[in-house]
Amino acid sequence: MAGYQLSVCAEMVFLELPFVERVQRIAELGFGVEIWGWADKDIDALAATGARFTSMTGYLGGNLTDDDRIAELLQSAEASLAVAQRLNCPNLNLHGTGLDGKGVPVRPVERVSGAMWLQAADTLRRLAQWGERSGRVFTLENLNLEVDHPGTPFARASDTLALVEAVGSPGLKMNLDLYHAQIGEGNLIALMRRCGPAIGEIQVADVPGRRQPGTGEINYRAIARALAEMDYRGVVALEGWAAGDSTEALRQFREHFTL
Repeated sequence: MAGYQLSVCAEMVFLELPFVERVQRIAELGFGVEIWGWADKDIDALAATGARFTSMTGYLGGNLTDDDRIAELLQSAEASLAVAQRLNCPNLNLHGTGLDGKGVPVRPVERVSGAMWLQAADTLRRLAQWGERSGRVFTLENLNLEVDHPGTPFARASDTLALVEAVGSPGLKMNLDLYHAQIGEGNLIALMRRCGPAIGEIQVADVPGRRQPGTGEINYRAIARALAEMDYRGVVALEGWAAGDSTEALRQFREHFTL
C-alpha cells in the first residue's frame, strides 16, 4: 500500500459551491484540502470545517529577486505563516515570482542573470529559516512557460531543484507539479527519482487541459507505482479542473493513485 496522502485543490473543483462548502465537500470525500491565496477567504470559517489543510499559498505579492519586492514577499510570507498556524497547514507554496490573477508574472523576465539566482537563493534561505522555526515548510513550485506562465523565472523543475538544494534546509522543499513538468520537461518518473528527498509535495493534473488523471497523456498509474517504489510519504494533490462532474473527477483521481 502506498504511503502518500491524497489532497485536492479547492480552487478548481465544485465551482458551483461557495468556497467553504467546496472545502467541506472535499473533506467529506476523504481528501486533504489545498487553497491558494488566503486574503479573500474567511479563515475562521475554513478552520471550523475541520478539514485537513495540506497546502496554501505562502505569500501575497513580491518576488525573490528585486530589493523593493523582496520586502513585500517577506512581509506577506510572515502573515501567511500566521494563517497557516490557524489552519494547521504544514506547507506554504511559493513561485519564482509574483503572479497576477491569470497566472502571468507581475514582472515577466526574459533572462535570469547569475545575480538573480544568488538573490533568489538568499531570499529562500531566509524563508526556510522561518519555516524551520515555525515547524512549517515553504515549497517552491515549478511552472510551465509554454502554456500557462510565460516569463516566470526559475520555472523549470530543474530550476526549483537547484534552488532547494542550494539552500539545503528542511524548511524549503520542492512542490513538484507534474502537469507543468510534463509540458516543460517530460521524463516524469526519472525527474521524480532525481528530485527524491528534495520533494515536499507532488501536484498532478493531466495534459492537455489540466484536468484529472485519465483525461490526457500522462500515465498516472505508472507515476503512482514509481512513488510507492520511492517510498514517497508526502502529499499527492490534484490541482486541476474537473472534466465534468467534480465528484467523478475526484473518484478518477483516487483510482489512479490507489495501488
